[in-house]
Amino acid sequence: MSQRFAELSERFMALEPQLPQGPEREALSVLFAMTQEAWRQQGQASPSDGGLEWLRNLYKSAPKMEAAAVNPGLPVGSPAPDFSLPNAQGEHVRLSDFRGRPVVLVFYPLDWSPGCSQQLDLYQSELAEFERRGAQILGISVDSIYSHGAWAAVRRIAFPLLSDFHPKGEVARSYQVFRENDGFSERALYVVDGSGMIRYAHVSPYLHHVPPIEELFAALDTLRR
Repeated sequence: MSQRFAELSERFMALEPQLPQGPEREALSVLFAMTQEAWRQQGQASPSDGGLEWLRNLYKSAPKMEAAAVNPGLPVGSPAPDFSLPNAQGEHVRLSDFRGRPVVLVFYPLDWSPGCSQQLDLYQSELAEFERRGAQILGISVDSIYSHGAWAAVRRIAFPLLSDFHPKGEVARSYQVFRENDGFSERALYVVDGSGMIRYAHVSPYLHHVPPIEELFAALDTLRR
């Protein structure tokens, strides 16, 4: 049964990106997440190689995302556009909720993709350093709340992932990082200070480039001087 479960799960992961956006796709994503949770609660290894490691490592064989950036993003010194987006639990989060502390906005193309898995894993592993600097991380992509919930569970991501799903890419557009021809955002970072101003901005020159985390920490450190 474990081997069959693995085969069906891999087939779902291959087909899911081809489904049109809408309630049907969301429902299937929820069903998939429910089956994963059922396996976890029963203490069983879903596929034969044990636990969810096979699912965590699927990004290694996923299609590469290496296209060049097509948007410049908002410049440093600009007011950060406010927004309200749902997290994986369906609760709306506003940027202005965090006035008085720095916020790191992490725009990334898609859940489950190669570079995004590595980038958010990195930030999760260094979460204590962000917290030490008083910074709140908010991940933003065009994926649904259901995809965010499943992906966060698999990758053990503790910071909020916000869904820029409908109107699709509206927040990414306001930050000038939405790729119209692709239907998702650039890989982009913004550090917003406690007054709501952009103090650091970075748009990766290629989608697969993950910005140096040292630059991000340095930008946060300047806000403390």
